[in-house]
Amino acid sequence: MAEFVRVEVAGQTATIRLDRPKMNALNRQAQHEIAEAARAVDADPAVHAVVLYGGERVFAAGVDVKEMVTMSYADMALHSRTLQDCFTAVARIGKPVIAAVTGYALGGGCELALCADFRVAGESAKLGQPEIQLGIIPGAGGTQRLPRLVGPARAKDLIFSGRHVPAAEALAMGLVDRVVPDAEVYTAALEWAATFADGPTVAFRAAKQAIDGGLDVDLDTGLEIERLQFSGLFATEDARTGMTAFAEKTRPKFSGR
Repeated sequence: MAEFVRVEVAGQTATIRLDRPKMNALNRQAQHEIAEAARAVDADPAVHAVVLYGGERVFAAGVDVKEMVTMSYADMALHSRTLQDCFTAVARIGKPVIAAVTGYALGGGCELALCADFRVAGESAKLGQPEIQLGIIPGAGGTQRLPRLVGPARAKDLIFSGRHVPAAEALAMGLVDRVVPDAEVYTAALEWAATFADGPTVAFRAAKQAIDGGLDVDLDTGLEIERLQFSGLFATEDARTGMTAFAEKTRPKFSGR
C-alpha cells in the first residue's frame, strides 16, 4: 500500500492523488509511488483518462530539498536517473493525462505537471522552476519539457530567474491550458477527462506516441512514426467500428481493441 500517492478510479477516469503533508514535497518514496501509480493506470484497460491532483491546497512544492542537501555528486549521479525515470513514467501513460494544479506547482511539482498532456490551474495557482535559487537547475525534465512547451526564450526566463508564474501569465504563455476558480480545478479536470471516456483508447495511445516521439526527431522521421502508427490502427477493431459507424451514420461504441 502506497503511503503518499494513491489511485482513485471513478467511472473510466483514474486520479493519481498526491498526499504528503504539508506541501506534497516529492521525496524518494513519493517519486517511486508516482511511477508505480503511473504504470498501474497505464496498464489498466478500464482506465481511459487520468487526472494528476495534489489536493485543494497545493499541487506539489517540489522535490524534497531536505533529502538533497546532504547528497554528493556521486549520490546524485546515481539518483538523478531514477528521478527522471519516475517522472517519465507519467509522461508515458498512453492515455490522456490532465494535471489539476492548485496552489503551488514548483520545481519538481512543475516538472510533474509538465508530464501531463494538459494542465488546468486555479486562479491563484503559481508555477515555476526555482532551482536556480538553490544553485542548481531543474533535474526532472524541466530543461527539456518546458522549452518544448513554451519555447526556449520563455523557458530560460523561468529557469534563469526562478520566479513564480501566476496562473494568468502561465495561461498566456501556454504553460497551462485552462484557468478556473480555485474551488473548481479538480471538477474541471474530471470533466475534461470524461470527454475521452468513450473514445478509442488504442488510437489515443497511438496519437500520443506519434506526437511525443515526433517532437524529438526531424520531420521525415516524424512522418514515418506517424505513418506506422496510422497504418497499425487499421488492424484494430476500433478502427473498423469507427469507420463503419461513420458510413452508417451511427455513434461508434469502441472496445479498446
